[in-house]
Amino acid sequence: MKPLIGTYECKVDAKGRLMIPVALKKQFDGTEAAFVLKRSVFQPCLELYPIEEWNKMMAKINKLNRFVKKNNDFIRRFTAGVKMIEIDANGRLLIPKDLVVFAKIDKDVVLSSAVSIVEIWDKELYENAIEDSAQDFADLAEEVMGNFNIDEDGIS
Repeated sequence: MKPLIGTYECKVDAKGRLMIPVALKKQFDGTEAAFVLKRSVFQPCLELYPIEEWNKMMAKINKLNRFVKKNNDFIRRFTAGVKMIEIDANGRLLIPKDLVVFAKIDKDVVLSSAVSIVEIWDKELYENAIEDSAQDFADLAEEVMGNFNIDEDGIS
């Protein structure tokens, strides 16, 4: 699957239904209609995995030795609250109540692409999360990406 691109502001209705923006929906064309929705590990948001990406992640996790307690604890917590969902005929997905509560989703949300998945944020929490100063982000970028060699094709 190609990396997903874009950040989109949307609204969730009273039943927890979210209309997927057309520009994002087009990027899902050619993939199966099924998705997995789960709690984020590090942030108060949700992660929407196209089923093929979820299956890749589960293949990696399935290689963990289940006789190691930390591995079992990780798997249990990583998959806590996981839901299979589909986009309905009207282009909406239903966010289950427990996940709405976890992500503190009110009405306004932000869908933010994160390479092969989409993060679903309450708009106010998203804006707070990205408000770090430019210097903080510059320091983070250097720490995370500073050891990569850049060639004519990009990062190697």
